[in-house]
Amino acid sequence: MARGITETDVHTAADEIVRAGERPTVERIRVRLGTGSPNTVTRWLETWWQGMGRRLDGHAAQLAVPDAPEAVARAAGQWWALALEAAKASLEEEVSAERAALRCDRDALLQEREALDAEAAILRSDNEAALAAKRLAEAQATELSRLVTRLEAQIEELTGQRDAAGKRESEIEASRQALEQRYQALQETAAAEREGFLQYSRTAEDRANTEIDRARQEAKALQATLSTMKKERAADQESQRRVVEAIRNDATTATREKDIQRARADALEEQLAKLRDFPAAIEAALRRTGAPTGTRKKTEKTASRKPAKRARVAMDKS
Repeated sequence: MARGITETDVHTAADEIVRAGERPTVERIRVRLGTGSPNTVTRWLETWWQGMGRRLDGHAAQLAVPDAPEAVARAAGQWWALALEAAKASLEEEVSAERAALRCDRDALLQEREALDAEAAILRSDNEAALAAKRLAEAQATELSRLVTRLEAQIEELTGQRDAAGKRESEIEASRQALEQRYQALQETAAAEREGFLQYSRTAEDRANTEIDRARQEAKALQATLSTMKKERAADQESQRRVVEAIRNDATTATREKDIQRARADALEEQLAKLRDFPAAIEAALRRTGAPTGTRKKTEKTASRKPAKRARVAMDKS
């Protein structure tokens, strides 16, 4: 029930609404007063309707004219009676409508109260659940605080480890750069040595090719000489048997020499083929053994001297 709402306030508001040409209702009175509960306004509005007859009788007494003629007074009385009957019928209809509206409002209020009771029960249940959740949250907060303390200690420890790791990483990076520079230097040295070895191999190959060409030219010359000697022997066979015999011996010797030269040429070609594959074989062997650069250089020089020495021996024999 709203405070400050009296029966007089409701009756005055109803009279003002009637003067404005409207029918007083609960909502109109509440709007006019700006406050008041529907139950209170309904109760005071009922008393306003109940006092409507007394107020009309009072107005009739005020309108009575004592000195009026009997016919006029009787006509005025009949007119007033009719007006009262019409007003009473109208008021009864309005009261019936208001009562029906009040019953609807009461039923709605009862339903609203039931809904509020159910909502209150739900709120009480929610409150109990909230209290339980609060207690659980407090326990969780305590546990989380403990975990935060532990995590802070772990973070501090990890920070120290990170700084140490950063320092080690810097040292490793410096070592890596030094090793990379050394590796580049070793690569340059190995490339220079490999280029020298390839140059030596090309020189030896050119020399072997020269020896092979000379041997072939000598063989061709011997073959030409042999052909000439055969022709001369056929022409002078009868007259120069002794010369032919000597020439035959020379031809046998030349054939033997030719075979020797051919064997030397074949040997030189075989040595040349080995020299062509020798750098790659040395490089593959060095990769497999993983020998240091100094050892690799010594091995390459030793290996390069052996084919050269064999080539020189072959040339000396020729």
